[in-house]
Amino acid sequence: MNENRSSFSGKIGFVMAAAGSAVGLGNIWRFPYLAAKNGGGLFLLCYFILVLTFGFTLLTTEVAIGRKTKQSPLTAYGVLHPKWKGIGALACLVPIIILPYYCTIGGWVLKYFCTFLVGKDAETVADGYFTGFITADVSPIIFAFLFIGATALIVFMGVESGIERYSKILMPILVILITGIAFFSLSLHKEVDGVTRTGMQGLAIYVLPDFSNITLKQLLVVVMDAMGQLFYSISVAMGIMITYGSYVDKDTKMMSSINQIEIFDTLVAFLAGLMIIPAVYVFMGRDGMSAGPGLMFVSLPKVFNEMGGIGRFIGIIFFIMVLFAAITSSVSIMEAIVSSIMDRFKLSRKVSTVITTIYGLVVGLIVCMGYNKLYFEVKLPNGDVGQILDIMDYVSNNLMMPIVAILTCILVGWIVKPKTIIDEVTSDGSKFGRKGLYIVMIKFIAPVLLALLLFKAIGLF
Repeated sequence: MNENRSSFSGKIGFVMAAAGSAVGLGNIWRFPYLAAKNGGGLFLLCYFILVLTFGFTLLTTEVAIGRKTKQSPLTAYGVLHPKWKGIGALACLVPIIILPYYCTIGGWVLKYFCTFLVGKDAETVADGYFTGFITADVSPIIFAFLFIGATALIVFMGVESGIERYSKILMPILVILITGIAFFSLSLHKEVDGVTRTGMQGLAIYVLPDFSNITLKQLLVVVMDAMGQLFYSISVAMGIMITYGSYVDKDTKMMSSINQIEIFDTLVAFLAGLMIIPAVYVFMGRDGMSAGPGLMFVSLPKVFNEMGGIGRFIGIIFFIMVLFAAITSSVSIMEAIVSSIMDRFKLSRKVSTVITTIYGLVVGLIVCMGYNKLYFEVKLPNGDVGQILDIMDYVSNNLMMPIVAILTCILVGWIVKPKTIIDEVTSDGSKFGRKGLYIVMIKFIAPVLLALLLFKAIGLF
């Protein structure tokens, strides 16, 4: 056990940092378009149920493993059981794959923020603007490198002075901004062909479940999409929560911290949908809501343009908010790698951060070039067609994260037993309120759900 390991100053620091990791592009970019794709309220219902059961189980497990072992993901599993240390290598590979392409997307957000800030937001409305930007030779690389540099600077400064300090500043600002835009979105209205569309109508589409004509197969797809989103939303199965858990003091009330992270993350995800879906519905109708991954970079600039003079101001607030969310998440992704290098190779934080940053820059360059010089297309097992960024996303999120989570469930549920996690959670005096649910989930239900998610990813249904 590493007694000299850095740590958060207290519970608030841990909750803000963990929530900052959880609240990223997954919540603000991915959650709204998945909700729109899967019938709004039905997706929300499935998501909320999974947060309280499946998400709670994985989040509790990883934070407890981190605090118990005081190790990064690369070495923590070996401390739990020497013969299962291979899970640590897989868990560490996930953030290694994610970091370069996440920072590339972060660079896209930075570009849009800068464009709105300098008053050129009207350009973003043009058809082909987004495609023109990401396929350019130089511009995407510059913005990706700037984003990686900002991420590295915070990680370089350490746990308390860097990660905790900036999370405490950025997360409250983010919540205020996202809440303000959400309420503004609900107040919107527009008349189209004599019919008035309102933000409140968009809200109804977002929150009211539609069970009409739903088949068992369609319901299963919604559940799988909601479960896949949970990996993004609560940062599990990528070593991040083990890393952050290792910085939590033994006297910090773990269960209340986990409950607060759950609430914080779910609230922001819900507000992200509340912010985006009603606005898109008002100005673009139901067709606009089916924009998929392009919702943030293609549809929303058009929505801001439709708002008139206030649109640019709202756009600036929106993209700086997304930028904050993206930075707090990329910091946690880089920290999982840096922490693993420090624990495994006994290198300093500064050296480990420099190594990780150089890796991120090199592979980030390749990801950016995947849209021009290195462009190719390949059909993925799940039926999607993608290039370098899509392949990295598919391998890390669709394959490796479910595998890491399944192996973790087997290790905790059947090898070292749930009591190992329960004892760690209650060691600070916390009451394990959902203990029975946890045991059933970790041993039986979660592995089955994860196996179905993996089968879906490889195209078996």
